[in-house]
Amino acid sequence: MGSLQATRSAAMLETSCGYLLQELQMIWDEVGEDEFEREKVLVDLEHECLQVYRRKVDNANMSRARLHQELADSEAQFTHLLLSLDERSLPTRPEKMAGTLKEQLGAIAPALQKLQIKKAERMKQFETIQSEIQKISAEIAGQSEYEDVLPHVIVNENDLSLKRLEEYQMELQRLHADKSDRLERVKNYISKIQNLSATLGMDSSMIITKVHPSLNELSGLSKNMSDRVLVKLDSTVKSLEEEKHSRIEKLHNLGNSLKNLWDLLDTPYIDRQLFSHISSSTTLENISTPGSLAIKMIEQAEDEVERLDQVKASKMKELLVKKQSELENICRRSHMEVPPLSEMDHIVNSIKRGEMDYADLLNNMDEQIAKAGDEALSRKTIMEKVEKWALARDEERWLEEYNMDDNRYSVSRGAHKNLKRAERARVMVNKMPALVDSLIAKTKSWEEERKKVFLYDKVPLLALMEEYNMSRREKEEEKQRLQREKKLLQTKAVVLHERAMLTRPTTSARGRLDQSHDGEFKKGSTWIQQGTNNVRSPFQNLPCVKDGWGSQGPKRFPRSRLDRHLREDQASTVSTSFSPISP
Repeated sequence: MGSLQATRSAAMLETSCGYLLQELQMIWDEVGEDEFEREKVLVDLEHECLQVYRRKVDNANMSRARLHQELADSEAQFTHLLLSLDERSLPTRPEKMAGTLKEQLGAIAPALQKLQIKKAERMKQFETIQSEIQKISAEIAGQSEYEDVLPHVIVNENDLSLKRLEEYQMELQRLHADKSDRLERVKNYISKIQNLSATLGMDSSMIITKVHPSLNELSGLSKNMSDRVLVKLDSTVKSLEEEKHSRIEKLHNLGNSLKNLWDLLDTPYIDRQLFSHISSSTTLENISTPGSLAIKMIEQAEDEVERLDQVKASKMKELLVKKQSELENICRRSHMEVPPLSEMDHIVNSIKRGEMDYADLLNNMDEQIAKAGDEALSRKTIMEKVEKWALARDEERWLEEYNMDDNRYSVSRGAHKNLKRAERARVMVNKMPALVDSLIAKTKSWEEERKKVFLYDKVPLLALMEEYNMSRREKEEEKQRLQREKKLLQTKAVVLHERAMLTRPTTSARGRLDQSHDGEFKKGSTWIQQGTNNVRSPFQNLPCVKDGWGSQGPKRFPRSRLDRHLREDQASTVSTSFSPISP
């Protein structure tokens, strides 16, 4: 083919150039151009022809190099597309290319074009998937559509394989599932909030808007499903559930309180019917009824419970006063110590502060009453003996006063009754030492058993008995002393009377002496009245001592050592009153 072109070129050269050269020579011959100029022109023509050929050759070389570069670029692009698309081989790809460069380019161009079209389609798929992933990720992250515009998607052209595309598709599916799950969770949370708010009597729209404005249906925004919003929704639901349980517990307690107060106060059925919803709202069937746990209902129940508590407090106070009176009566009958009022005030203040309940107080009072009853029962035997001792002591005082009465044997109305009472009193007084000893023994046994002191009207009974025994002994000693003094006085009176009789000068003087001015002396007689302890003497009108006591007053039971000293002073006064009469 090359030889044919060369022959054709030579032929064309011979025909065109030779014809023109002949015509030029004919012109030169006609003109008469010399040989030098002719040679010069021919050299120039040859040079210009070489230049034209050189340019053509250079252009041909450049075209060939460009074709080689295009072919290499096509090969490289083809290989790159195969790698990026993960296409190892194509049926239309020539395995071994032959022929001219243009033929080779023509052979690879269709396969390259198909790969480029496939790349463009793959790029579009990647852009779509990545933009969707970016959008859903932004929604999950909580970015609003009105916030910053999402950045442009950049596709990695070096990795457009189906494997990578499947990974993006799996990621997109996971995000779709996560979005659906989050939307479902948001929906469930909102539903729970609405139900709980309706049950609690709250405004659910305000609560939901407070969590995030996009969750409100009226906002027209796509719901925010970010982790932060989900956490806030979960905490809101938990707080509402805690509030619900708290109100259920409160209503349950209020219902129980109302039932207890109704039963305690015997409230009529009509009054109970007004608050029957309190007990029914605590059941599982009506616990989700709208408004069943509203704060207004709880406040009404609390007001009713407070009112009934006040009524209960008033009645309990009356009952408390009765029990306190019962306790005081038990203690008073048994001469035990009654709890002081300050302790009761402390108990009432404890009730007001809520530190003690009325039921506990009543139980405490019942325990105190039972304890006081048990102690009174254990003191019964001793108290009976104490009563006998007190009665005998009164009879003893009466007998002392009776013995000091000079007219006790006179004939008067009721004298025989006093004689009988005196006989009974003497029997009782004679039994008192044995009674006191028995009382002391039983009291000591009681104290050893109870590990406490036996108090009688806040005074230890043993001390009282010991004081009584001591005063009784002092009384006996005083009585014996006064009896001795009495005998001494009687002896002195007899001696004085005898001396007076011996010193009579005459009978007439004796007669005058026997005369009685006040009925105190009898004529010619000095005698002692039989059957009594009194000695008839001229000193009859002087203060005398009867049974150990002066005539200034009745004999009394010495209550203390001070009485003893006073009594001794009286006795000394009586004894000194006779000193001027001694001879």
